[in-house]
Amino acid sequence: MSNEIEIGRGKRGRRAYSFDDIAVVPSRRTRDPKDVSTGWQIDAYHFDLPILAAPMDSVMSPDTAVALGRHGGLGVLDLEGLWTRYESPEPLLAEIRDLPAAQATRRMQEIYDEPIKPELITQRLKEVRASGVTVAGALSPARTQEHYQTVVDAGVDLFVIRGTTVSAEHVSGNAEPLNLKRFIYELDVPVVVGGASTYTAALHLMRTGAAGVLVGFGGGAAHTTRVSLGIHAPMATAVSDVAAARRDYLDESGGRYVHVIADGGVGRSGDVVKAVACGADAVMLGAALARASEAPGRGWHWGPEAHHSQLPRGERVEVGTAGTLEEILFGPGHHADGTTNLVGALRRAMATTGYSDLKEFQRVEVVVSPYQPR
Repeated sequence: MSNEIEIGRGKRGRRAYSFDDIAVVPSRRTRDPKDVSTGWQIDAYHFDLPILAAPMDSVMSPDTAVALGRHGGLGVLDLEGLWTRYESPEPLLAEIRDLPAAQATRRMQEIYDEPIKPELITQRLKEVRASGVTVAGALSPARTQEHYQTVVDAGVDLFVIRGTTVSAEHVSGNAEPLNLKRFIYELDVPVVVGGASTYTAALHLMRTGAAGVLVGFGGGAAHTTRVSLGIHAPMATAVSDVAAARRDYLDESGGRYVHVIADGGVGRSGDVVKAVACGADAVMLGAALARASEAPGRGWHWGPEAHHSQLPRGERVEVGTAGTLEEILFGPGHHADGTTNLVGALRRAMATTGYSDLKEFQRVEVVVSPYQPR
């Protein structure tokens, strides 16, 4: 049966689903949540939690990256953020939080116009490394050529190339584009790259040698990509499509497994559950962790799209504070809205449907739900 619908006589479109459109279904078996494993491994690095923190100034500082690492997740530091532009960014974080809405975008553009300082990249990554947790930093494709050597020399364990969308075949008549395949081949560290939202785009990224692919485009809480560019990829379909690319690339490459990481639209515990059910190995969380009392945004959330110098495609949004980082990850939950005890919810969903680990849970039955959750 075709999944295409007719938009008009001259255009057809494929129906796609968001996480809100689907639900997982219990099977004949249930388990004790204590018997469920939420661990995963990418390259040589094992994590107890399938959770990466998005490289956003409202979510990650060196201190919160260390805290998440000690809890079993992976904090990814934005190496183009305030922490690598200013020696002491705390006053600027406070200013951004207090900005009137009408002035927020313009003032953030001014604040982020300060040049990135390579010595601060080195300093911040060394601060994380000194704690003993896995060290990860992110650059956009446009900044990767300029700063990657500084990042590698500082001792990063995992390198993330993250943009609104990243392709293996970027074409430019004005500058030499980043050759991902050659770049990844020459690096000594595993690279996670994205976003991608289609089977074909993800398959090409996998062929570059990436260890993981970030899935998402314009679906985060602080994004306005859909209204500013008219582009959006509903996440349930996007993750499922990229998981299919992973399966086919596994055969094509003779057994090389590339991890699929859902990045965007994963704001609550039910979204984490459904991301894994659609085929994700892990999730990258922004707003969900920005709700932690320790987060640098202190209840406010924004990404690099919010201060783009020419075409902002995001905004500063108030997400509130739901609890400490530990409460958001492990509870106890004090709200019934999916903002706390994310890991406990994932464990219970896996146990309720009878699965013992994440790889097994990717096979859970999924239905299109005939309602919108609260």
